[in-house]
Amino acid sequence: MTARSPALAVLDTNVLLDFWVFDDARTTPLRAVVEGGSVRTLRSGPLVDELSDVLSRPAFGLTNERRCTILRLWDRIATPVEQVFPSPLACTDPSDQKFLDLAHTARADWLVTKDKALLKLARRARALGLQIVEPGAAMSLALDRG
Repeated sequence: MTARSPALAVLDTNVLLDFWVFDDARTTPLRAVVEGGSVRTLRSGPLVDELSDVLSRPAFGLTNERRCTILRLWDRIATPVEQVFPSPLACTDPSDQKFLDLAHTARADWLVTKDKALLKLARRARALGLQIVEPGAAMSLALDRG
């Protein structure tokens, strides 16, 4: 029997914040499979720019060293996608379109988010081969795949 290749996933910024800023226990299992490579994550320039911008906000109180550590970790575990094309799906929140576009371009298996505008597209995305899911559902999918 051959091993299945890891799922490809796009993670939205709030999921990454749950991983590395808030240390949200509900996302710890997903974080472990992402950091361990059982789920391959993807990044693009706009996603990195957004994460960097959000991490620099004073409300989070992160030191420059902590911000750099998070960005280096993300750089190490996420595969870059240099050229991203528009998705046939349009998000009602234009600031979230970059996640759909990346998922579409890379033919990701999952877009992991807690964002309501993205989650509303789940049924239509499924018809295109993309599962838009919350972190807990992504972990269930990872276990089913394993």
